Amino acid sequence: MIRTLIVDDQRLVRAGLRMLCTAADGIKVVGEAEDGRQAVSLTDRLAPHVVLMDLRMPGVDGITATRRILAAHPAVRVLVLTTFDDDEHLYPALEAGACGFLAKDTAPEDLLDGIRRAADGRSPFSPDVLRRLVRRAVEVERAPAEQAEEVALTGREREVLASVVEGRSNAEIAERLFIGVTTVKTHVASLMTKTGSRNRVQLAVAACRFGVDAEPDAPSGGTGQA
Repeated sequence: MIRTLIVDDQRLVRAGLRMLCTAADGIKVVGEAEDGRQAVSLTDRLAPHVVLMDLRMPGVDGITATRRILAAHPAVRVLVLTTFDDDEHLYPALEAGACGFLAKDTAPEDLLDGIRRAADGRSPFSPDVLRRLVRRAVEVERAPAEQAEEVALTGREREVLASVVEGRSNAEIAERLFIGVTTVKTHVASLMTKTGSRNRVQLAVAACRFGVDAEPDAPSGGTGQA
């Protein structure tokens, strides 16, 4: 059972999320918080596996709450729910340690799947949110330009990285590149090590340092290095 804490300053939003999660198999709502201060306190007391975190709240905001929660409970997975006018908050939330980002207008089944993915150690995100996050990262990127030159990526790693930027799952990447899922996982793990990324969201953001962008047209197969 995935213990889930809902954090949002709007009561109606919290009620809707609770109703959705309560009706789903394998997910249990253990509490609700209306601001970041309560979120930190309830995480200490209720030990959730996943925290659904709003970003803009009065008092202690979602970014500060995420940072405090993960400092005390690094195993907790913080999944951000964001709106289209939250762009300036996305990169700070990533730096604070959020494991994924979903748009608040995402389909109910995708939200539930995102909770399960987060609990399973993966990094769920809405593709449109990821694209906005990458754009924001380009604007505030602080890494020195020569850093990308010090890390060599193979042709296949660049193909995998481009698919990560698009928000594709391991299975989708495997199908697109005509390779096995295990091989995709190996490439993703290598990319995280090379770029110092903790999750797929950070990996997608790191792609901007290497000039890797989404590639809408799938290759004909077998290109690049395995």
